[in-house]
Amino acid sequence: MPLLNENYQNLEESYLFAEIARRVSKYEEAHPDQKIIRLGIGDVTKPLTKKVIEALHKAVEEQAVSETFRGYGPEKGYDFLRNAISAYYKKNGADVDPDTIFISDGAKSDTGNITDLFGKDNVVLVPDPVYPVYVDTNLMDGRKIVYMNGTAENDFLPMPDPSVKADLIYLCSPNNPTGACYSKEQLEKWVAYAKEMQAVILFDAAYEAFVSDPALPRSIFEIEGAKECAIEFCSLSKTAGFTGTRCSYTVIPKELVFPASNGAELSLHAMWNRRHSTKFNGTPYIVQRAAEAVFTEEGMAECMENIEYYRQNAKIIADVLRKKNISFTGGVNSPYIWFECPNGMESWEFFDYLLTHAQVVGTPGAGFGENGKNYFRLTAFGQHESTAEAMRRFEELF
Repeated sequence: MPLLNENYQNLEESYLFAEIARRVSKYEEAHPDQKIIRLGIGDVTKPLTKKVIEALHKAVEEQAVSETFRGYGPEKGYDFLRNAISAYYKKNGADVDPDTIFISDGAKSDTGNITDLFGKDNVVLVPDPVYPVYVDTNLMDGRKIVYMNGTAENDFLPMPDPSVKADLIYLCSPNNPTGACYSKEQLEKWVAYAKEMQAVILFDAAYEAFVSDPALPRSIFEIEGAKECAIEFCSLSKTAGFTGTRCSYTVIPKELVFPASNGAELSLHAMWNRRHSTKFNGTPYIVQRAAEAVFTEEGMAECMENIEYYRQNAKIIADVLRKKNISFTGGVNSPYIWFECPNGMESWEFFDYLLTHAQVVGTPGAGFGENGKNYFRLTAFGQHESTAEAMRRFEELF
């Protein structure tokens, strides 16, 4: 009989969004004539851009001809894409070597799989509220998790506490779920803390393209010294609408070298390269060609048009919340709007209330941690018309 990974017993019964889907499905079955508007899961609604589609078609045609057919590709990703991403970083003020970039199928995958590089006895520091994947993947491995409080008092941007010892630190900026964004000065303090602790920052930059304030950093590698203590994850899901196309990239600097228990020095870059080439067969060629098109001048301009569309949705949501004197964060440098539940309701209570009385679906803050139990997240990824209708219903309800 096999011995099982009993750490799975420490997980919640179901993933947050699976529970949301269950409740919505139950309501739909009982009320088939009601039109439900979904502003919960952060899936995009705008189609892939013209430049991306052109690149996809061209790559598909290449696969139909022997002279240009591609089979297995390099596990780390094709040089043409890694060079394009490196150039994109440079435009945004960060120097990232193409050889430190790994192409993958999603930031969710890599933020979970990166735990393969670290021992079970590491102490993991995560914010609360937090993206559930950071917590669940470490619970699966049996690691100790220490929470740092994100609250309205610190604008949901917790800062390092020198009295707390940590080995792995998860940061997400712009943040999911709160929409808050760290300043350069704040990230400098995090880098200093990580270096003092000899810890590694796991920095999720999946929403960096939504940063509109030029004073705010879009990458941890804009901070001096970050290459000695940080790994960065980024995705094209929200930047370019690749939620169904699947492409992301992870940057692991070669400076990340740590001693092993036997005295040898181990490189996290080399370890991830070994892991990546062993457990991952590479992102499809046609997808990487599509991703390359994103980073052209025309391709990025098209993507930013879509992002501006979502920003207008965020403004629609924010305007109603202001009108109702409901405090919130996000919506400016982020596609997420995080607000306090009206009338003192807890988040799952508010979820059911909003679904039942307005047929609008959002995400309960309790699914992101204890500090989210009285908060709620809406996304800006809907259509203008449905977002406006959802907020009209919201305004009438409150």
